[in-house]
Amino acid sequence: MEVVKNNSQLTILGIESSCDDTSAAVLSNGKICSNVVASQDIHKEFGGVVPEWASRKHQLNIVPTVQSALKKADQKLENIDAIACTQGPGLMGSLLVGHSFVKGLALSTKIPFVNVDHIDAHVLAHFIDDDIPELPFLCLLVSGGHTQIVRVDSGYEITVLGRTIDDAAGEAFDKAGKMLGLSYPSGPIIDELSKSGDPLKYQFNTPKVSNLDFSFSGLKTSILYFLQKEIRKDKNFISENKNDLCASIQHTIVSYLMSKLSEAIIKTGITGIGIAGGVAANSELRKALTQLAAKYEGVAYVPRLEYCTDNAAMIAFAGKIKIEKQQFGTLSDVCFTRK
Repeated sequence: MEVVKNNSQLTILGIESSCDDTSAAVLSNGKICSNVVASQDIHKEFGGVVPEWASRKHQLNIVPTVQSALKKADQKLENIDAIACTQGPGLMGSLLVGHSFVKGLALSTKIPFVNVDHIDAHVLAHFIDDDIPELPFLCLLVSGGHTQIVRVDSGYEITVLGRTIDDAAGEAFDKAGKMLGLSYPSGPIIDELSKSGDPLKYQFNTPKVSNLDFSFSGLKTSILYFLQKEIRKDKNFISENKNDLCASIQHTIVSYLMSKLSEAIIKTGITGIGIAGGVAANSELRKALTQLAAKYEGVAYVPRLEYCTDNAAMIAFAGKIKIEKQQFGTLSDVCFTRK
């Protein structure tokens, strides 16, 4: 399949369904014209995403979400030059809904499609708007399922320099929140409660991992044991110290992330740094990134909040790059859950 238009004039429909958000976006003439997200609140009852529920909700949401994105962009399906969809990583059932939908749509309309890596798309979201990073730059990807430090070179070539060996930063926020009795997702709640807490009141252990890799399982254990110890002394410990606990937990996670990114700056000599992924919406992390860049006389690239969480705008933009390289998908392509 081949798109005959000039790449800068393409109209691309992006579709994202890697977890519990169904999203569709339209990119036309290099600009995002719409970015619609249908969220699933049902998972809050269970304290985490239930894969089966997520898949079923995607089936219900995907058609109206795509229709809404096209309408907001004032576009019709026949005007779409190519479709970009998330191939992975993510929840297999959720990916299958979006990926299968795109294959069927491409087959019936003869519109070519491209597969997009969800993690790469988060990083490439930095290039959607005008204030784009100067290459090469380092990006800290932090989400509920992944934590990585990557280097982005010319041609949008992405190299992983370090990654978590167990859990992710977003998972650490959510699990800590569950220990504190907070609802899911806990990250935004911890961020808000931290604003009136003392970030240095409590100390938690962070693991010593070689190179630029991360580990968060030990941190969660440290928080759990600390809380159990204090609750034995005072059953109201958490409720009476919730803000300070949130501030201390958040400070520990953010400081750990920044320490690894600082190591990456020293090792590579690259002082242009960015963040991506759902946890990139955290206010302290955004502030810490700016401070770290200033320390090394570099530049901090902080994405817009709407491009931090899962969204189809980043999929459409990453798809544009795949189209420029003529890397089109086929009906035999399969989804993947890990990277």
